[in-house]
Amino acid sequence: MKGSRSVQRPGKTIAEKLLSRASGADLRAGDLAICMPGMAMGTDGSIPMALDYLRQMQPDDAALPPPAQPGQVVFALDHYGATSGARSLALQDRARAYAREHGVRVFEVEEGIGHQLMIERGLVRPGALVVGADSHAVSYGALNAFGTGIGSSDFAGVLQCGQVWLKVPATLRIMLHGRLAPGVSAKDVALALARRIGADGASYMALEFAGPGVAALDMDDRIVLANMSVEMGAKAGLFPFDECTAAYLAARDAGTGEPMAADSDADYAGVVDLDLAAVVPQVALPHRVDQVVDLTAAPETRVDMVYLGTCTGGRTKDFREALEVLREGGGVAAGVRLVVTPASDTVRDQLAATGLLAEFEALGAQIQPPGCGSCCGTCGTIPAAGTNVVSTANRNFKGRMGNREAQIFLASPRACASAAVHGRLVDPRRR
Repeated sequence: MKGSRSVQRPGKTIAEKLLSRASGADLRAGDLAICMPGMAMGTDGSIPMALDYLRQMQPDDAALPPPAQPGQVVFALDHYGATSGARSLALQDRARAYAREHGVRVFEVEEGIGHQLMIERGLVRPGALVVGADSHAVSYGALNAFGTGIGSSDFAGVLQCGQVWLKVPATLRIMLHGRLAPGVSAKDVALALARRIGADGASYMALEFAGPGVAALDMDDRIVLANMSVEMGAKAGLFPFDECTAAYLAARDAGTGEPMAADSDADYAGVVDLDLAAVVPQVALPHRVDQVVDLTAAPETRVDMVYLGTCTGGRTKDFREALEVLREGGGVAAGVRLVVTPASDTVRDQLAATGLLAEFEALGAQIQPPGCGSCCGTCGTIPAAGTNVVSTANRNFKGRMGNREAQIFLASPRACASAAVHGRLVDPRRR
């Protein structure tokens, strides 16, 4: 039309670019993406139900088909263990049987948490879509991949046709500035964000971490923030590709994939600015992840059990930080049960090789095999009724650790160790 002008569309966020690539279409927030994941991971908690759905897709009496893309599928047996009971162990055997018949890679019991193993073993690449039939698959976003959790029915769809559909999320940009003060960790940042945004404040959005403060965070820090993005309702938690990402991948001979960066004129649903230097130790009170207060303002609380582990707080760095506080404080207070669960066999081996595992044992800690452990209450140590637990985990819902009568507090490894030293909630910076 005479006199009309074309309208320039804004640039794209990382989420829009990653899902456009995975779908082979030019997509924006709100569009439907039909994608082929680079990798898809199922757990022993989700695989059996996915196989039931897969059965419903077949003609009567037909055998279950192999995965459409066997090389893109991994099974992780991480939620159940020797203490989980015969029924749970039978579910694992069912997953093993399907995997054995069709050549699916399996992370066995006591190898570790599936998310940690996917990252450690180089199965997550920048630029890829990596899904997991577990909500904390958002952890993969630390490596500039679109990592997201899917349900068992969607995982069955991946097995059947090698595809998954997603709505492209709008993006909330998290601008990080400065660097963390001594005694403060990425877990404190994650809890501070949950406090500010709320448990559903980023519902079906992508959190895109940006700003000069990103460079001050190592890969372990980034995994924590990506992991806990789902606790704010987010579909993904995404980091840019930088020297830290490249170095992490190079150490695993994983290759750099096809990194994606946001356009300078990308359209965001909102921006949250956070000064890392202003963050202080935080604690989430029972029974909400966003019921967060400064640790110094927490009510006087007796602590009976301290849990170090999970896909949020079970890496070598987490245990080193906790041990620093335990050493300075003189060990574990009488009446406190300290439970240690490495996130993977690699983490356990690192702790053993450096003498840290023996140091925990000397302090009286109960060492659990690598895996999800007590986090979801399906294996490992279950707290007794009336127990107050301080944990490095990501969730503190009622019944989360297997006992609805336990009270779960969430904090950093340092703050958890400080609670173990004093038998109550105490700021780890206290001397």
